[in-house]
Amino acid sequence: MEATTDTLPPRDRVRPLRYLWRVPLLLLHIVFGIFVCAFILSWAGGVMRNGREPLAHRTIRFWSTGLLRIFGFRSRRFGTPLPDPVLFVANHTSWLDIELVHTQRAACFVAKAEIARWPLVGWMAARGGTIFHRRGNNHSLASVMGVMVERMREGRSVAVFPEGGTGHNGVLRVFHARIFQAALDADVPVQPVALRFARNGRRLIDIGFREGESFLGNIIRLLGEAPLDAEVHFLEPVPATPDARRRMAETSRERIAAALDADSSV
Repeated sequence: MEATTDTLPPRDRVRPLRYLWRVPLLLLHIVFGIFVCAFILSWAGGVMRNGREPLAHRTIRFWSTGLLRIFGFRSRRFGTPLPDPVLFVANHTSWLDIELVHTQRAACFVAKAEIARWPLVGWMAARGGTIFHRRGNNHSLASVMGVMVERMREGRSVAVFPEGGTGHNGVLRVFHARIFQAALDADVPVQPVALRFARNGRRLIDIGFREGESFLGNIIRLLGEAPLDAEVHFLEPVPATPDARRRMAETSRERIAAALDADSSV
């Protein structure tokens, strides 16, 4: 019995106190986000010109950075993102992944269509340029890829999660290759992005969704977490191989897997 007790994680006595100030701050930040979406965001003009970041992009990065700080997460960037337009492909474990990428680079994300129906969240996501996709629907995927190509040809970057859903327990799922065709059609580079939560350089795999955990349940749990690092690793671009999308997907996955397992304490 004593051995079992010794293996239990130490009790976080500060956890209840974190809710006292984080919950009010989160509510205020959401109100600010509504204002941003209603009056500032305009993706019609949200394109970089001569390397200059438009107001909409800077505002998205500012709001996303603030959101992660409220949860106690410090965003850290490793590597250099390619200039717009580019197709970013990233691993997916948490609803925070989109905001984590946005702390470093504003991009149009592809997300599941169910989010569009979520109260407030769906509206904010749409205002931020999200492209909604009905999973398992080939017609929807073809339409989504058409929108992706159009936006990248306009000079915007697009970000996707090739796993097709969130992974659990730190497992990196197989990347779907078809989505890479959009980069080939738009003639833009593909850059893998590893999203990693860590403390003292060591990866934490329990920050994302647990098996069966709801969106609200995850928010409540994360609001009580002790401070940690939320890392965005911009990795080496993947060579375009028009005759081998599968190889592009596998190479992206291999590079992300290597970054997730690496020690980032330095």
